Formats: sequence, C-alpha cells, structure tokens
Amino acid sequence: MWILLIILPAAANEIWRAENSNGSVSFTDSPSSTRDYERFNVDGPPPSVGAVNLKTFPNLDRFDALIVDAGTRYGVDPSLVKAVVLAESGMNPTAVSRSGAQGLMQLMPFTAKELNVTDSFDPAQCIDGGTRYLAKMLKIFNGNRRLALAGYNAGPNRVKPRMRVPNIPETQTYVERVEALRRYFRMTRPISSVPESP
Repeated sequence: MWILLIILPAAANEIWRAENSNGSVSFTDSPSSTRDYERFNVDGPPPSVGAVNLKTFPNLDRFDALIVDAGTRYGVDPSLVKAVVLAESGMNPTAVSRSGAQGLMQLMPFTAKELNVTDSFDPAQCIDGGTRYLAKMLKIFNGNRRLALAGYNAGPNRVKPRMRVPNIPETQTYVERVEALRRYFRMTRPISSVPESP
C-alpha cells in the first residue's frame, strides 16, 4: 500500500506543535520547518500525512488494544507500532504482499517462523511478533528509529554496513512514511485504547 506524504507551508492563524527530543512539546504559529512541526488540529490529519484519507480506514483504532499491549510488553512506542501496521498493511489483517509478506505487520514466513508466529493472519500473533521484531531492530540499531525502520523494511544486513538508511527508494519512502504516521499518532490522533486487564 502506498501513502503519499505531502509537506505544505504554514498558513496564517494555524498553530503548530513539535515533540522535542527531551520529551517536551513546543507550540508556534510560525514553524521553522513543517518536517519538525505538525499542525495542531484534532479534526483532521496533519500536513505530513495529508494524503492519508482516514475515511479509507474506518477501523483505524480497531487494533489499538493489541498494539498498546505489545508495545508496552516489548518497550516499543505504541504510536510507532501503529504507524508500522498502517504503513505495512493498511490495517488489513489478511494482506499479502507480492513478496509473500503476510498480515498486519507483513511478516515474511521465515521471519514469522523465527518469531514463533504460527498464524500471521491472526492480528494478536502478528502484532506481537511484528512488535518483537521491531524491538529487535531498535536494539540492533541502538534505539535509532530511522535505522530500525530501514532494517524492518529492507533487512538489517542492508543497513548495518554503513549504518544509514540504504539508497533504496522504497525503503527511504517507507521510513519517511512511518515517521510521519508515528508523529501523527502521537500528537494529533493519540491511540485510544489501553490493553485489557489480564
């Protein structure tokens, strides 16, 4: 599934919000860069994901409880997990890619086997396994999200040699798409569900 990213200039009388590296949040009416700031608007998507038509995803929050549960269990930001789910499968648990990746987090059969995922089309198993794999990528790349996402998409062996996002257009687009969606789910449309009590 392709999601076009659009960067738009700031319009008059808009408020923009940025999440700083130290965890604080900044607001401004004149952002220095729309790459770092997101329009503060609870009624619609921010410019960086402006081409993602949320009406296309009526069940956008359907898997939030599973996402929060897995993210909490493996120490991965649930907003990042949800962004990967949307970018990978469009929230379709039965999605299959041309290369044979399956389920919500598009696990390749050999990766699913390594993760002890017996049914990639089971949302709970796929999100659990995909989040574990994402946690593994974050560990390999010392918490660097961009490199971890590149590893998730292209495989860690394509990222390790130079420790940068490889010069693969699909992977570069994927990293930008997921990062934009992660910011959106953190700042504009926070994850709505919490994991159920055991």
